[in-house]
Amino acid sequence: MTDLAPVRLLDADGTVTGDGRYPMPPPDVLLERYRGLVRGKRLNEQASALVRQGRLAVYPSSRGQEACEVVAAAVLRPGDWLFPTYRDTVAIVERGVAPVEVLTLLRGEWHCGYDPVHHHVAPQATPLATQLPHAVGVAHAARLRGEDTVVLALCGDGATSEGDFHEALNFAAVFTAPVVFFVQNNKYAISVPLARQSAAPTLAHKGVGYGMPAVLVDGNDAAALTAVLGEAVGRAATGGGPTLVEADTYRIEAHTNADDAARYRTDAEVREWAERDPLRRLRAYLRAENALDDAREDAFAAEAEAVAARVRAALGEDRPVPTDELFAHVHATPTPQLAAQAALLRAELAAGEDAR
Repeated sequence: MTDLAPVRLLDADGTVTGDGRYPMPPPDVLLERYRGLVRGKRLNEQASALVRQGRLAVYPSSRGQEACEVVAAAVLRPGDWLFPTYRDTVAIVERGVAPVEVLTLLRGEWHCGYDPVHHHVAPQATPLATQLPHAVGVAHAARLRGEDTVVLALCGDGATSEGDFHEALNFAAVFTAPVVFFVQNNKYAISVPLARQSAAPTLAHKGVGYGMPAVLVDGNDAAALTAVLGEAVGRAATGGGPTLVEADTYRIEAHTNADDAARYRTDAEVREWAERDPLRRLRAYLRAENALDDAREDAFAAEAEAVAARVRAALGEDRPVPTDELFAHVHATPTPQLAAQAALLRAELAAGEDAR
């Protein structure tokens, strides 16, 4: 990999640029990607609003990165696995997990909110890069069993500075594990810019050092992402081993609601990237191809609004939280200290009730 220009099939205004290495996906496929983008954008908006209302403890928005999220889920087959980060709520929902279940963790529960085995989606990982060795382990195990399972592991640019990232890539390359490492380079690891994280020409170049194919792609171009990630999944499924894909994208919102992004980036920079909006880009192309009309637009918007309404209703309900759950799953056999802490909490809560 020596090309510093990202793979791009659609310009920011939806004009076809073409790329000799990758074909343009069919319009019907891209129409489904657009539908997912509409859902993802509305989910990001709704979840961010719920944080402001105190219904979610935190929400790491993927606004601006919706194309990466939607396509990552879409290119996988039913038996494949997705390993997400804390910012990948939209990808998990597009994989088929109910939005309310996904948001359970971000509400402050002790569990991830869904059954990972049933959905083939690992729990969202808050520590950077810790999910990557796990993803490689699942992929390697599948290969040993003779299965064609592929694992797609998501991470951000900050994760590439962690040891787990490099260990995962090295193991995957040496053992030709069927895993796709998908780095969403949104330019900041919280407040640390990419230039202070890596001196490599691109993050995709790190894959070359480990002996695996590596591709840099425009992360706001759903068409290019579909082509690049689809090829990587296909290669892994047929014994070709791992691939590192870097998506050149941007986080429009702050890192989380606890972050003040104005302290480390300018409004002008955000506005520049907002003009590269993946949804607007794909809409322009599909309109030009007569694959998208007002009726479909209205139907997609109504579908997204219905999802948002269900999320509002579910998370707007006050419900009792069983306090014993705080201690139930720390150790298989509770320690004396845990038992004492649980008894203390029950006593304090009882005293509070008596005081009323």
